[in-house]
Amino acid sequence: MKQKLALSCALIHKPKLLILDEPTTGVDAVSRSEFWTMLAKLRQHNITIIVSTPYMDEAMKCDRVALIQNGSVLSVATPQKIRDGFSSKLFMVKADEKFKLITTIRRYPQTMTAYPFGDSVHVTFTGDLIKESLIAFLDESGLKNVTVEETQAGIEDRFLELMQKPA
Repeated sequence: MKQKLALSCALIHKPKLLILDEPTTGVDAVSRSEFWTMLAKLRQHNITIIVSTPYMDEAMKCDRVALIQNGSVLSVATPQKIRDGFSSKLFMVKADEKFKLITTIRRYPQTMTAYPFGDSVHVTFTGDLIKESLIAFLDESGLKNVTVEETQAGIEDRFLELMQKPA
């Protein structure tokens, strides 16, 4: 409610530019959704809105996104163009024991990157992945119910990829 009140106060003067610094951090999911609905309505009134957010699902709701790390701009584009810039095939790997999965998959010889993502691990490999070989490697390590699927990169994946590149 405090965030909604602060937004309302900022709008009293009918600004042309609204700058919001992490407006939904610490806000419950329903209020976050309502807040973004309000911002979408404001766009119809020719108000330019600049938002900083650590939530990549919120970044997907914006017209343009700037990925920034340590004060350096890594990329500026539409959310879809940022996602499309991911340079490798990305795989989503799941198993019963997630911590063991990530530590094991990082030991797999062809693994380039492996990051936790929800209930899975997002992984890139050097060369073409031979799924059966990976599953056998994970099975030999005692992991059960392993699934491997190619998936589309998200903004988080692209951000992590850009952070790995030398400046």
